[in-house]
Amino acid sequence: MSVEGLLWQGLLYIAVVGTASSTIYLFMVLVGAFRFHREVEIARKRVQSLQSALPPVTVFKPLHGMELRLEENLESFFQQDYPAFEIIIGARDAQNPALQVAETIARKYPEISSRVVISGPPTWPNAKVFSLGKMIPTAASDFFVISDSDVKVGPDFLRNIVPPLLDPAIGLVTCLYKGVPAGDFWSLLEALGMSVEMPSGVVVANMVEGIRFALGPAVALRRDALDKIGGIAATADYYSDDYVLGNKMWLAGYKVIFSHYFIEHVLTPRPLNRTLGDQLRWMKSTRYSRPLGHVGTGLTYAVPFGILGMIAASALGRPLLGGLLLCAALMNRCIQSIAVGWRLIGDRRPLYYSWLYPLRDLLGWLLWVCSFTGRNFYWRGETYRFIKNGKIVPQDRTKASAESA
Repeated sequence: MSVEGLLWQGLLYIAVVGTASSTIYLFMVLVGAFRFHREVEIARKRVQSLQSALPPVTVFKPLHGMELRLEENLESFFQQDYPAFEIIIGARDAQNPALQVAETIARKYPEISSRVVISGPPTWPNAKVFSLGKMIPTAASDFFVISDSDVKVGPDFLRNIVPPLLDPAIGLVTCLYKGVPAGDFWSLLEALGMSVEMPSGVVVANMVEGIRFALGPAVALRRDALDKIGGIAATADYYSDDYVLGNKMWLAGYKVIFSHYFIEHVLTPRPLNRTLGDQLRWMKSTRYSRPLGHVGTGLTYAVPFGILGMIAASALGRPLLGGLLLCAALMNRCIQSIAVGWRLIGDRRPLYYSWLYPLRDLLGWLLWVCSFTGRNFYWRGETYRFIKNGKIVPQDRTKASAESA
């Protein structure tokens, strides 16, 4: 066989191995999703039995700037059907336009205790964590919920996420979420990833090693558990502060669990470069936080191997084999979209757009490849650099800004 033939045969072999590994991953996802569904149903019943012992809760909402559906998202937290809770809103400065929205909503619900904390320019690498560091000491309760500004919840959110914390062995409760697109094509792909790709990784991790991390859109925790790991400042040097927060809770001996309650992660219209930039930043964060796991992620994608198999097999005069490999990859991702996004998360979009999810899989692989290039990233108006273990260093934060904090 010629050198060219050997090359195509080698590529075909890679495609077959990748197809096998992604099929094994799909099987693990399906088993993990079944186990996770069974576990959350048990948790749902347990939570219902604790509704008579609900403790006071402080909800923290750090704001960065205006978002298209900010008012709707923030108001959903003021509408909670919960006996006693307060909302603390954080911002870097009083001129933040998002504060006007928050203050308007607060006036609409005068019966809800709420206040604003201005943090000033951040002196910690992670600006959000710095804001939380100023907000948490003002809390009146010992049960905390931290949630991003692009999250929308139902009125029963607190009633479902807080009760597990009554068990002293549980230090943190986090939530899976469904992506809500902004109406454009690229946000639809991103939302599909949130509703399918993210939960798939979670259910497999839960099955293989248990939960040792948290997801940032919404977490619930107790003050004593947070104090035990050194307070929120323990996450200040990291981009993936949510992952680190959950991991440190687990290392401290606490259980970290996922709630049976799923929330909505609401996307806003953005240019394509912003959308891809954000996803690439998350990928790079995983690369530095969990390097071995990130490398292994490359074997979980299906469509790139299906395309490679089709090209290589056709070059070797075996188009039928190539077509079978591509069809297997496409079916793999359609099944994953329906089983996880629709059946587990309850989002109808992964059912209706299951035919589109293979494109999301291909895009995810391309971003995974790009994640191995460069250390710098742009986030919330500032440039940062990843260093060892997922820590970050601001690149253009002025000394004068830090000293004025």
